[in-house]
Amino acid sequence: MYCSGPARLFYSRDMEIRNIAIIAHVDHGKTTLTDALLRQTGAAEEGVSMDSNTLELERGITIYAKNAAVIYKDTKINIVDTPGHADFGSEVERVLRSIDSVLLVVDAQEGPMPQTRFVLKKSLELGLRPIVVINKIDKPAADPALAEEAVLELFLELGANDEQSNFPVVYAIGREGIAKRKLTDDSKDLTPLLDVILEHVTPANANVAPGALLMQPFNLAYDNFLGRLAFVRIYQGSVSTGDTVFVKKPDGQTRPGKITKLFSFKGLQRVETTSAEAGDIVLAAGLPDIYIGETVTNDEKAEPLPAIAIDEPTITLDFLVNNSPFAGREGKFVTSRQIRERLERELEVNVGLRVDFDSSETFHVSGRGELHVAILLENMRREGYEMQVSQPHVILEERNGEVLEPYEEIVIDTPSVFQGAIIERLGLRKCILKDMRPHSESVRMLFEGPTRGLLGYRSQFVLDTKGEGILSSRFIEFRPYAGEIQKRVVGSMISMTAGKTLGFSLWNLQDRGVLYISPAMEVYEGMVIGNTSKGEEMEVNPTKGKQLTNMRASGTDEAMKLVPPYLLTIERGLEVMAEDEYLEITPHNVRLRKKPKEKRR
Repeated sequence: MYCSGPARLFYSRDMEIRNIAIIAHVDHGKTTLTDALLRQTGAAEEGVSMDSNTLELERGITIYAKNAAVIYKDTKINIVDTPGHADFGSEVERVLRSIDSVLLVVDAQEGPMPQTRFVLKKSLELGLRPIVVINKIDKPAADPALAEEAVLELFLELGANDEQSNFPVVYAIGREGIAKRKLTDDSKDLTPLLDVILEHVTPANANVAPGALLMQPFNLAYDNFLGRLAFVRIYQGSVSTGDTVFVKKPDGQTRPGKITKLFSFKGLQRVETTSAEAGDIVLAAGLPDIYIGETVTNDEKAEPLPAIAIDEPTITLDFLVNNSPFAGREGKFVTSRQIRERLERELEVNVGLRVDFDSSETFHVSGRGELHVAILLENMRREGYEMQVSQPHVILEERNGEVLEPYEEIVIDTPSVFQGAIIERLGLRKCILKDMRPHSESVRMLFEGPTRGLLGYRSQFVLDTKGEGILSSRFIEFRPYAGEIQKRVVGSMISMTAGKTLGFSLWNLQDRGVLYISPAMEVYEGMVIGNTSKGEEMEVNPTKGKQLTNMRASGTDEAMKLVPPYLLTIERGLEVMAEDEYLEITPHNVRLRKKPKEKRR
């Protein structure tokens, strides 16, 4: 969102600046708290949210890091809202380098979770002093004291120093916009939290050494008119529209550039400005090839700032042109050139993604997890792209002659009646139970196991816990290869003909396994329409109708009761597909199909 035309900054040059990021595990109330801060300070109206992306609103999670700014007691507070899901950890890593403190939001009932550990570890390694916010203290099973104690244990476990371990604590109900320094305090708004920020976060523009401009991009955006945009933190000096600058890579390579536009932040709006000073976070245009972690300066001899390290991807899969019998029916962009151009644009802003363009027909895409890749595919299909993808595989590494694979820490909260089934299934997937303890009204289990073991498990987990379990995971490290894992216990039910499915045929087939289709859907030969519970592949005719006769007898007109199908989404498809199958993705449909026979060899 832009304000048209150059505008005077909504803060004065002599104002203090505080730069903070809000970090948390997914669904711990981070964005809700940020929205409440924006409303209380008058920076946003009721109903306006940091999660403005359509997918974010649909799924209720933060996918992309976002910037905002508020004014409180003549101080400008730059706020960066970060994703809470581990698959978008690359968004969090680079943001932490640009700010001076973090608000670590922890659910008063759930306590620290895997992503809490991940983001806190990164913060402590950078020397940041977090402010802990125990949120959702109004939950029926909330235990703020226990959550605070668990957070302290986590700080000590992660090697926090004495200064970091002596963190300030604020108790909050983000949904109601209330914060307290003590649980017994009376409060009607978030003033206590804002006061703690001013007290404990060092002003970003205080004690800045004079010298040449030094600023570093920590996030990227794209505009159809301005091209690539860089979210930058200014560490030293000042920058103005029209300045000639030098962009330095971490290895010292230098290239010239020119700043064509600058934007500051007012609430969620981008406000065009003519200049910005040290300590501020702004949006810069005019550097078409700028990248995360490079240094922008006006002194060609200046030393580059330390590089921003980003964890490598853990899974990979192939993107191909859709060549199924239904190819080209729905998509506007269906050629390999169009898919290539779209992936190249995605690399402009999605730094956690890697794409190998060596082949003209097949693009090897690597990401941080299934959700990371699924969000990209969902965005592409909504834009009119049509493609097919292969089954995801983990990325293996070889060090000193030993094959290594990514391992994850898995935390599961579930009613105790389901713990036996979970331990059994994860045991078969080479996951080891490290800890188990009562937690609130359920049991919390901690596993460690290969990422391969989790691929395709989440939908099974929902069934095993009847939707009452919570599963979270985070990447730990690469460890020795765990051997073969038998994950797929079902086979594929494959259509042997083309046409429209009939209820009578599906009624007979549903006893063999789980169907992915409903009546009156078009199918083609080779399309996977369901799975078989016995594990064998089975070719069936889903278009077969009931044999009609002119005779009627008791019992021949049975009432057909169809079980609701397991309709495929992109995430479900990536989980249930076999190695010899493609997931066909179009603007309106997601289908599974067997690879052509020559591709299966």
